[in-house]
Amino acid sequence: MGDIKVGTASWTDRTLLDSGWYPPEVTSAEQRLGYYAGQFPLVEVDATYYAPPNEQTTRLWAQRTPPAFTFNVKAFSLLTGHPTKVSALPKDLRPDTGKPNVYPHDLSSAAYDEVWSRFLSALDPLAEAGKIGSLLFQFPPWFTIRRSNRQTLLEVASRCKPLRVAVEFRHASWFDGDNRDETLEFLRTHDLPYVVVDMPQGHRSSVPPVVEATSDLALVRFHGHSERWTSKDIHEKFGYLYSSAELSDWAPKLRALAASTSQTHVLMNNCYSDYAQRNAAELIDLLSGEDS
Repeated sequence: MGDIKVGTASWTDRTLLDSGWYPPEVTSAEQRLGYYAGQFPLVEVDATYYAPPNEQTTRLWAQRTPPAFTFNVKAFSLLTGHPTKVSALPKDLRPDTGKPNVYPHDLSSAAYDEVWSRFLSALDPLAEAGKIGSLLFQFPPWFTIRRSNRQTLLEVASRCKPLRVAVEFRHASWFDGDNRDETLEFLRTHDLPYVVVDMPQGHRSSVPPVVEATSDLALVRFHGHSERWTSKDIHEKFGYLYSSAELSDWAPKLRALAASTSQTHVLMNNCYSDYAQRNAAELIDLLSGEDS
């Protein structure tokens, strides 16, 4: 069985800081990351979806974590085709528009390429330290299965090389009927890690939890099963604490997935209070056999 790393999609969420998960003496950014890295071997950087990182910050992340620690970095929203706040763009690359949000087509090709370049170059300190597991590209609900979108996946992977791109879909068309096998085979052919998701079903963005590996790296993201999945309040959307029974049901599935890969990354994205940290710790115990 390949190595399984378990972590969470945040270490700085305000509700986490208020939850008491960090000891009282852990108060600075450096102390918090150091404490987190002492509990888990993996973290997903979610803040990079909302604004590109800067190199000084990523250098500090690399310096403040152990040699074997791994960061998965979520791609900036503009690079996945999501609406992006103009204010999130570097000032010199902002288009002259009265709109609060923009899409890739609102930028010149040169400006769009420069956003890509700056996003990737800001990750150099983490890459040089060997601490990037993958770049998470979570595509929007309107990113459906079609030839042009498959080509987009290849272009994204090409831009990011030698960094690994992991692909998360948010439209069920990729898995409808025969499309399921076609999608997985496409990802395998191009050595693109597929992101398994556990999430509420029956919504526009819902995809089924297809537990498959398409590369030597597999990823699983647990979004929870909040009854308020469509809420614009992110804490209502992800405020779900998995039960022990739910996690116990997933443990053998994760072991089976890891048996077909070199490495499996499991991220708890139910980031409200210390829910993700509690569930991640419990899942580590389950996978290690302590509670089997």
